[in-house]
Parts: sequence; C-alpha cells; structure tokens
Amino acid sequence: MTKDDRYKRLTDCSLCTKASDGIMVLYKQAKGFHAPSDKCTQNCMLFMLKGELLINSEEYPGTILRSGQFILQAIGSKLELLALSNVEYIIYWFNELPQICDIRFQKVLEMSEAPLTYTPLITIPRLSYLLNDVAEYLQEKEKPCGKFIELKCYELIYILTCYYPLPQLSIFFYPISRYTESFHYFVMQNYDKVKNVEEFAHLGGYTTTTFRRLFKNMYGEPVYEWILNKKREGILQDLQYTKQRITEISNRYGFDSLSHFAHFCKASFGDSPRALRTRAAKGEILQMPAKQDNKSSEE
Repeated sequence: MTKDDRYKRLTDCSLCTKASDGIMVLYKQAKGFHAPSDKCTQNCMLFMLKGELLINSEEYPGTILRSGQFILQAIGSKLELLALSNVEYIIYWFNELPQICDIRFQKVLEMSEAPLTYTPLITIPRLSYLLNDVAEYLQEKEKPCGKFIELKCYELIYILTCYYPLPQLSIFFYPISRYTESFHYFVMQNYDKVKNVEEFAHLGGYTTTTFRRLFKNMYGEPVYEWILNKKREGILQDLQYTKQRITEISNRYGFDSLSHFAHFCKASFGDSPRALRTRAAKGEILQMPAKQDNKSSEE
C-alpha cells in the first residue's frame, strides 16, 4: 500500500445528500487569469496559498496578495482579481459566521471601526495547518462532504476570533457591518419607489440576477415577495391611520389604476380599499393575513 492509498477516502460521497460543492472552494489559476470587477453576492474570505494575486476593491485598491495573506470582502462589495503568477487560493463564502465563541466575537463587533487603510492579515501556523488540510481535502476526486466543510468553517472562525488580537479583528470584520448597513439602507429607502425587481436592481447599479441573489442571501426571501409584503403593510397603515385619499395611496404604491389597486387589496386582504377604510373607521385594527400568495399579485 502506497502512502497515497493510506490517505485515500474509502467512501463514495457522490450520492450522499450531504455532499456539496461546498462553501469553501479551492481555486488554481494560471498567470494572467483575470476576474473582472463584480459585486460579491455573499460575504467572503480569500486565503492565499501560493503565488501572487493582484486584487482591486474599495478596501484593497491595487493590493498584491501573497502566499500566507488573507482578506475579507463583504456582500455587495466589488472585487477584481488578476493572477501575477500561478496561484492557489481558497475562498470561503458565507452569509453569517458560524460561532463557537460568541462572547469573543461580540467584543470584536463592539470594537469594530474603519481604518485609514486596510492591510491583509497574515496566517498564523495554526491557521496555515487548517487551510492546507482543507486544500488537500478539496483536491480529492470525491465530492466534498458539506457537513465536514461546515465543521472546518467553525474551526476556521474559532481560530480567527480566538488567536488574533482584537484590534486586528475589529478592522478585519468592519466591512461586514458597513456593507450590510448600506445595502439595508438602500433597500428601505427605495423599495416603495420602484414598480418591479428590474427597476430596483437598476437603481442600485446591480444586474437583476445579482440583486436577486444578494437580496435573498441578506433577507432570506425573494425580493419580489418581500416588496409585496412591504407594500401590503404600508397600504394597511395608510388606510388605518391617515386621511389620504384612496387615489393618493394607489399612486404612492405604484398602481396604474384604482381598479388595479382595488384588485390588489381584494386579493391581499379580502376587501376593497374603501371597505377596509370603513372597517378601520369603526375601530377595527387592520392586520396582515397570516400567509400571502404572492404569485397572483404581480404588478
């Protein structure tokens, strides 16, 4: 038995329901490889294993990332890559960080602040052992086990939060809160000003596909369903607590006609706008139905 045979996985994971392409991906790129600037649809950490990679983002403009260095890019941020040599790197994609030591990470968030300049962090030996082990595993012919990778992600975040100084971590993790807050602010400021998802995406400078994926990752539901439910909430609030005319409310939420608005209210709340307002005037508290069928209410 050769050394390679001793380290060979003895199970076929390809048909297992836990098998996954993973949230950790190993990339091997030849010199000259170029990934154009594009918005990240998830948070990600990029760990360099070999070579030199030129990265360009708001946090790391024109930065050369070398073996043993790593960075974090938040959801919604733009990232461009250019391989200056043959490179190997791991990207870890995530929406929320898997936590073992919540107390330590809370301290990181409390100290989180924007630096004058961002500097890549250096992998300590314990982190290097983990990354090299994960890289070897991802190179195996068998499909990665999603659950096993999840465990490695817990280990990764534990090492980061518990073995690196708080001042370094407060800067490293700052982009997560900044981009999350800015995207959320954009959504809340503009959702009632757009008529469809395409218009919403264009307003923020996103492609429709990227915006849908970004939104789903952050809010946990499709953007169109979320917009409809927000409109429903706003309409009930206006009918209940304001003296705005029905026409004004209809125009505010982008309906083309009063009949379209009335149909929407009937489908959503079981009554016309005027009937809903009459019920509210009699003291009834208008409430959202427990479950909505958004497929029949497209605008």
